[in-house]
Amino acid sequence: MTADGTDKVEYFYNTRTQMVERGRQSPWEHLMGPYDSFADATQALETAKKRNQEWREDEADWQGEDS
Repeated sequence: MTADGTDKVEYFYNTRTQMVERGRQSPWEHLMGPYDSFADATQALETAKKRNQEWREDEADWQGEDS
């Protein structure tokens, strides 16, 4: 519930259907999220790809490797 007393809407990206769901409608193993907006959920795969690349680069830096 939000500060104004309304229920917070969360969005999830379903990796099986490749659709955005309002609220959790499917099993967790098929969902990415929650996201605060529909737009954020539509970008779930791109966001994950970007974060994975950043983590790989950070790991390489930590291990003293060149990217």
